[in-house]
Amino acid sequence: MAQLLIDARVERWPVAGSFVIARGAKTYVDVVVAGVALGGAFGEGEGTPIYYHGETAEGAVAAIMRAADRLAPLDPTEARGAVQVLLPPGAARNALDCALWDLEAKLAGRPLWQLAGLAEPRLLVTAFTISLGEPATMEEHARIAAARGFGLLKLKLTGEGDTARVAAVRRGAPSARLIVDANESWAGRDWAGEAAALAAFGVEMIEQPLPADTDDALAGAAHPLPFVADESCHVAADVARLADRYDGFNLKLDKAGGLTEGLALAAATRAAGRELMVGCMLSTSRGIAPAFLVAQGARWVDLDGPALLAEDREGGFRFDAGRVIPPAD
Repeated sequence: MAQLLIDARVERWPVAGSFVIARGAKTYVDVVVAGVALGGAFGEGEGTPIYYHGETAEGAVAAIMRAADRLAPLDPTEARGAVQVLLPPGAARNALDCALWDLEAKLAGRPLWQLAGLAEPRLLVTAFTISLGEPATMEEHARIAAARGFGLLKLKLTGEGDTARVAAVRRGAPSARLIVDANESWAGRDWAGEAAALAAFGVEMIEQPLPADTDDALAGAAHPLPFVADESCHVAADVARLADRYDGFNLKLDKAGGLTEGLALAAATRAAGRELMVGCMLSTSRGIAPAFLVAQGARWVDLDGPALLAEDREGGFRFDAGRVIPPAD
């Protein structure tokens, strides 16, 4: 009986310039790529380690290879179920889970969206991220992004001088929709006042204003703008626990640990009556391919990871007039 063949590797992709958030700057991203083969078919998945959780690409590769012998005798569907137990949520499980989905679809001769019970994919408007910087720099970057056709901009904030940054971006892109990501940086601040100030500039949503371990302060409180959980929410089980604190949840497959858990998180978000956002880490087109399918039902889409790289995989997604466009095949 043929057995699953599993491999994994680290790839390094340079960032276009640098990518700056409240936690620091990155000039490249290391991703883990998992490959699975069976019966002449091959599937591949990509994950980006979440460094502030202590993940590394090398560690993710090691975790995948430790699980390989346990998964080898299983068929792809059984292996995908086993992966949910063998590996914790994170980049390793994401890469392997998505590789197994890819393999299943190819063995079945069906598109992945159909196999996963999702809507046929269409073009999506995606946010483009404006890295954290001085107001004048962010204004210029916003002007450039708007000229490239991005009508939805996501601003990285830091907790100090954020109103000036948002005002500057509004000057640079007066017609753009704006969402912001505080990256847990508003601890000890008047978060309601900060949000109200940003609303005056047309900001429509704020991601993760408080640290995940102190966001209970949001429970039952009125929000001047919708608050969306990012670092606080990883898996489907988090939604019920956080539903009184947030108006929406940001699904990132690297946090959830793959498409399998991502589908469950999206379903839990809908069941709770909350809004879905689908985001990504810095990644290539391979990394956002499964997320693009789940994002078909999202209110906010932030899948610009490949657009922030100096180069992407050949034949990957295209970004045109603010839309993310899948490969023709």
